[in-house]
Amino acid sequence: METTKSLIQKSILIKAPKEKVWDVLFTDPYIRIWYNEFAVGCYAVTDWQLGSKALFKDNNESGLIGEIVANQPNQLLSIEYKGVLEGGVEDYESEMANQMKGGRETYKISEVDGGTYLEVELDIAQEYFEMMSSAWDKAMEKIKELAEQ
Repeated sequence: METTKSLIQKSILIKAPKEKVWDVLFTDPYIRIWYNEFAVGCYAVTDWQLGSKALFKDNNESGLIGEIVANQPNQLLSIEYKGVLEGGVEDYESEMANQMKGGRETYKISEVDGGTYLEVELDIAQEYFEMMSSAWDKAMEKIKELAEQ
């Protein structure tokens, strides 16, 4: 069964250098701060290198499994989701895993007058669209706040 995906697109102007925005997006402890907009205690386990596995998990060892499919430092990073994590167990076959499979999350950073323009695109199963879209609104504000400090 093919899951209908919807595209979330968010963008924000951040008054900070692109290197700082990149750091906020992809380094601990920043990640743990802005990921809280999605779920408390969330963090990433990955080296962010092209082809690397990425686990996005919460305090219950549940979350998403992805692969880094593009990485141009300070410009672009893209993750393709492959499955889900339930209590530390990797799952690539369940209905939930199949809903996530093939979904992409892409971060684009460009320098503009006055700072850095951040664009995020994410295709997500329709039933999570509203929840994730509003979480992303909060996350973008948090990323801006962290980068501008």
